Amino acid sequence: MKFQYSEKKVKLPGNVHAYAEKKVMKLGRFFEEEAEALVVFSVEKNRNNVELTVHGAGTWFRASESTSDMFASIDAAVGTIERQIRKNKTRLSRRLRQDAFNRQVTEETSFAPEESEEELELTRIKQFPMKAMRREEALMQMNLLGHTFFAFRDEDNGGVFAVVYKRNDGGYGLIEDKP
Repeated sequence: MKFQYSEKKVKLPGNVHAYAEKKVMKLGRFFEEEAEALVVFSVEKNRNNVELTVHGAGTWFRASESTSDMFASIDAAVGTIERQIRKNKTRLSRRLRQDAFNRQVTEETSFAPEESEEELELTRIKQFPMKAMRREEALMQMNLLGHTFFAFRDEDNGGVFAVVYKRNDGGYGLIEDKP
């Protein structure tokens, strides 16, 4: 597995990088080919944040965890990605290593029950005409509806399909189709 590290507002000793590498390497058993891992460390308001992004087998996995201890944040992020992989194991089995989900005895044994996989099923389909509007109007419509996203045709960009959404940090984002 290839590793990249990034540090924001913090300078960490090498043992933190070594610990992260050791923990993330455990995810390598799920991938046939060489996977890439990007680990971003940061500290904000006495919270140690770890953002872990793993790319392998044509799939991206991302986890962001924040605790009072950097090592605990690393453990939590790796655990989150492992849960994502296990939760979607039947859908991912064609792309990931076939024997990755076989039970293996390791030094860390968890007695917690595995989460059952839920089916991806459309429960509702909506159709509506999308009118061209300015981005500010789309944000206003989204807020008036009380939704976290709103799809529209972007008048500011030649009428291409776009989506505005509310971000976790309180700001807004825009996703648009290339014209």
